Amino acid sequence: MTGHERCRHYSDGRLTDFRTRLEGLALGDRVVVTCGSYARREASPNSDVDFFVLSDADDADDDCVRRIESAIAGVAQRGPAKYGAFGQVERAGILQNIGGRDDSNEKITRRVLLLLEGEWLHNRDKLYGLRRQILDRYIADGIADHQLALFLLNDIIRYYRTVAVDYEFKTIEEESPKPWALRNIKLVFSRKLLYASGLFSVAMTVDRSREKKIDLLDQLFRLPVIDRMSCICGASGMKAVLDHYDAYLDFVGSSENRQHLDGLRPRDREDALFREIKNRGHAFTRQLLKLLESTFDSTHPIHRAVVF
Repeated sequence: MTGHERCRHYSDGRLTDFRTRLEGLALGDRVVVTCGSYARREASPNSDVDFFVLSDADDADDDCVRRIESAIAGVAQRGPAKYGAFGQVERAGILQNIGGRDDSNEKITRRVLLLLEGEWLHNRDKLYGLRRQILDRYIADGIADHQLALFLLNDIIRYYRTVAVDYEFKTIEEESPKPWALRNIKLVFSRKLLYASGLFSVAMTVDRSREKKIDLLDQLFRLPVIDRMSCICGASGMKAVLDHYDAYLDFVGSSENRQHLDGLRPRDREDALFREIKNRGHAFTRQLLKLLESTFDSTHPIHRAVVF
C-alpha cells in the first residue's frame, strides 16, 4: 500500500467518526468545514483537525466551536491551531468583499480552502451549495467560452502567494506557534500540490460555456486533491509526482521525523534529515512543472495567465 493509500484509509475512517460525533450536537443550519490533511485524505495520527464554522446566525455562537472541539477530541489527538482561520466561526458571509478592503487573510484562506480542499463534517448539502455559489460569483455572466476563469485563478494565486509571504513573517520569530521546518516542508509539498490542483482545474475551463465551466469546477473541487490531479492528468501522468509525494507523506507521518523537525530553527537549514526531504521537494516541484507542460501544450492560455 502506498503512502497516499494508507493516509486515505486512515482519513476516511476518522472523517466518518467525526461526522458521527457531530450528529448529536444540535448544530442546526451551520456548516462545519474541515480543511488540511483530513480533507485532502492525507492525515496521520499526528495531524491537526483544522476546521471552521459557517453560520448565518446573528447571535454569538462561539460556544459551538468548543462543543465541536470536545466532540472530536476523542477521535483526533490534535485539535485545530489556536490562531488564524481555523477553530472559529465565519459570520460575515464568505461570498462578500472578494478583493475588498475587508477581505482579510483569514477570509481569503477560508474561501479558497473551502473551494480547493474543504470537506464537510456537518451539513454536506449546504457546503456543496455554498461552493456552487462561490463559483457562480467568480465566473460571472458574460464570460466568453474561450476565456479562463481568471477571477478565480487570480484569487488562487493570491492565496498561495499570501501563504508564502506569511510563512516568511511567521517564521522570523524564534517563538513561532508552529515549528519552522515542518511549515517549510508542507509549503514545498502539500501547499504546492493544492495550488497546482487549482491551476490545473482552472486550465480546464478554457473553451467551455459559463455553465460548463462552473459544472466542471464544481465536480473537480469535490474530489480530494490527488484524485483531482489524476482526473485531469491521468494516473500514468501523475506517477512521477506521486512517487515524491508518497515519500513526503511517509516522512511527515513519522512521529520521530516530526519531533526532529520540531527541534530545528531557521539556522539549521543544513540538517541532514531536513536537507533529505527538502531535496526531494525540489525534485517534486520539477515533476509538477513537467506535468503542467505535458498536460497543457505551450499554446494553452494557462501558461500566459500564470505569468501575466
